[in-house]
Amino acid sequence: MGEPLLLADAHLVDPATGREGRGSVLVRDGRIADVAWGATPGTPEGARRIDCAGLTLAPGLVDLRAFVGEPGAEHRETLASASAAAAAGGVTTLVCMPDTNPVIDGAPIVDFVLRRARDTACVNVLPAAAITKGLEGREMTEFGLLQEAGAVAFTDGLKAVTNAQVMRRALTYARDFGALLMQHVEEPDLVGEGVMNEGEMASRLGLAGIPREAETVMLERDIRLVRLTRARYHAAMISCPDSIEIVRQAKHDGLPVTCGISINNLILNEGDIGGYRTFCKLSPPLRTEEDRLAMVQALADGVIDVIVSDHNPQDVETKRLPFAEAADGALGIETLLGAGLRLVHDGSLTLPRLLAALTSGPAGLLRREAGRLAPGAPADLILIDPELPYVLDKTKLKSRSKNSPFDEARLQGAAVLTLVAGREVFRHDAFTQDASAGTA
Repeated sequence: MGEPLLLADAHLVDPATGREGRGSVLVRDGRIADVAWGATPGTPEGARRIDCAGLTLAPGLVDLRAFVGEPGAEHRETLASASAAAAAGGVTTLVCMPDTNPVIDGAPIVDFVLRRARDTACVNVLPAAAITKGLEGREMTEFGLLQEAGAVAFTDGLKAVTNAQVMRRALTYARDFGALLMQHVEEPDLVGEGVMNEGEMASRLGLAGIPREAETVMLERDIRLVRLTRARYHAAMISCPDSIEIVRQAKHDGLPVTCGISINNLILNEGDIGGYRTFCKLSPPLRTEEDRLAMVQALADGVIDVIVSDHNPQDVETKRLPFAEAADGALGIETLLGAGLRLVHDGSLTLPRLLAALTSGPAGLLRREAGRLAPGAPADLILIDPELPYVLDKTKLKSRSKNSPFDEARLQGAAVLTLVAGREVFRHDAFTQDASAGTA
């Protein structure tokens, strides 16, 4: 499996426990062999050593929501390009959504994605399978066969399961198979022709609005069905304060309910749409600044469990259109960490809390070993320079598409080294420390 690697003199952050401090990590055979807190041990004989110079060493990010074009829309993104973007962003595990062509609704498609990822991707790629065949919301997929093939969760991706009877049946099957159901909480009939948050800004721009109730009505219905079935339910992305209270109450009642939020709804608000910027046309839509601040507080309090990139590559043909006609979606996987660190720099979140929502939180939902700094855990690791300043240039992103809402934004902090199973898959130009051989 190759020679051992010592990552020495780092600021360690273990999101699973909240512990942080100076130390070193020894990697052997693709796993963490030892974590030396408060110490810088000598380099074991035959091992390579990287001096981390006090930079932050943490588990690699786990992104629960990435739309990858393969199969069917490889001109927008492939598993190879998405994984390269992920590695550059410090993401070592990504969950790809079933919104492909063909849809990931059968065991052969799950197998195809896993084989293509094994052959072309540089990070861990885990497929989520569709809840309903063809994402049509009518006939359920074969949960057992899909899970056996390697599907890690079930979701209809960009679509909500609107039929209550189908959703009840899906939750029942999910409970019986111990599966995680992830729902896009948006009632399409209430969305209607809406293209941005309903309110004063939409009126000023002359655009149809989407009420918060499009989210909360669907979420409340689903929570009632969870009370009925006791299945593991994850609201993929919430965006408004009323949803926070619905989830908070469900957790208080002991229901197996969790929720996520897009990095976009934590950092941006409806004002960023500005002059009809289609890169900021998203689902759920960007809300008010007051809503954004409430979501950040809910994340700090632990009501929100995970942050996702909601990585959704779009091309010129789908974005260079009038705002109301443009497709929803934005790139996010490569900027997930850099954007999230804004919340640390402004004092809204501690670094361990941010990283927990990006690592141990999603890993726990998937029941994976990732997301912790502990002996025996996978050596999926990132070295972060939290102070590295840069202006984002979309032309330099590794994704095949360039629809980033953070283009030309000033960011501070980035992954400078990414390891998957102890193997280097990304190194930033700013990180010049080479691995040296140990002698004793």
